[in-house]
Amino acid sequence: MNLYWYDLAGLAGVVLILIAYLMLQLGRWGGIDLRYTGLNLAGALLIIVSLIYDFNLSAFLMEAAWVVISFVGIYRALGQRRQPDT
Repeated sequence: MNLYWYDLAGLAGVVLILIAYLMLQLGRWGGIDLRYTGLNLAGALLIIVSLIYDFNLSAFLMEAAWVVISFVGIYRALGQRRQPDT
């Protein structure tokens, strides 16, 4: 089995998403934590890079949705930071 650089990028993306999910489940990060959403975004983008070289439509659609949802989370996290505490 030959692993190319884009395969390694995809594997790194999977690792990032799994780390983010683990940190959420351990209660270390919240769902609107920039670290959580940022790792999800980075992971999904790396997986998309690997899919460009070895395309799979269903996986691509899943990761594209993951990117969009991650941007929603980042927007919400940044919005929470701007609001003054009451």
